[in-house]
Amino acid sequence: MDLRALHYFVVVAEELNITRAAERLNMSQPPLSGQIKSLEEELGVQLFIRGKRHLTITDAGMLLYRRARQILELSEQTEQELRSLEGLSGDLNISLVEGRAPYLLARWIAGFYSEYPRVAFHLWNGSGDEVMERIHRGLADLALVAAPYNAEHLEGISVGREPWVAMMSKDHPLAKEEGRFIRLKELAGQTLFVPNRRSRVESIKAWFAEIGEEPLIAGNLANYIDAMALTELNAGICIYPMTTYCDNDLIVKKIITESERQVEYALVWKRNEHLTEIQQEFVNYVRDCLEEEQKGTQPYRIPEGEYLPPEETEYL
Repeated sequence: MDLRALHYFVVVAEELNITRAAERLNMSQPPLSGQIKSLEEELGVQLFIRGKRHLTITDAGMLLYRRARQILELSEQTEQELRSLEGLSGDLNISLVEGRAPYLLARWIAGFYSEYPRVAFHLWNGSGDEVMERIHRGLADLALVAAPYNAEHLEGISVGREPWVAMMSKDHPLAKEEGRFIRLKELAGQTLFVPNRRSRVESIKAWFAEIGEEPLIAGNLANYIDAMALTELNAGICIYPMTTYCDNDLIVKKIITESERQVEYALVWKRNEHLTEIQQEFVNYVRDCLEEEQKGTQPYRIPEGEYLPPEETEYL
């Protein structure tokens, strides 16, 4: 079972049509069909059920598809890392969550790339659980996540924080009340959408339990764009990190108080695993940026009027 055969199989599994798969691979149909048949014989399983016009993937085929995607991605990443040993050039794979994480990362990439223009960045965005899974599977070199994270298996540095807010349509009655703050008690009984990370949902429920309330959670989401769409159309209120950089005149964000919570972001990597030169240089660069930020000499602009919770604010 070689990598080329796996690549052919993945394309066929995605197209479920030999003709379209052959066109995508720039080859004729008979050799492709032969490759799939040989792969089935080698593995001793049926990967597809052949129909007159299309293929149906079997359970065995679906399992192989998932594993083949991982194998091909890891193979490509390994080749990139080996090429990077010739100098500070190559690829850096970073997975990250929504919220403020993309804006933090954009700052670092802009500066790092100006110093090392031969480094290419490959970003993957998803929920906290998905990002954690990718770094554990070796599909990401580094990850930018919202704490907490498993410190037993991951090493990391704190890179930023922001408050939790209630995002709502400008037409929502609560949005029309004065001020930029809202008490947690006011959200009780409201239709809520929350981040889909399992630990986060439980933390939000416990947060409401502190004031003797149970949140009315209508659904969860992993994408900030979904949060904006839901609130813009007044489908409900989203409890989400503040992410002050995304302005939308149709949405109002109010910082949740009584009791206030904040979210912490961390840049993490596998504990006890050797970082490549590119990975280590990037981590060092981030540390330098954080030091400059503490001194007030950072080169990027902090949005005017940005709100940061008091240091002693509890994390959620």
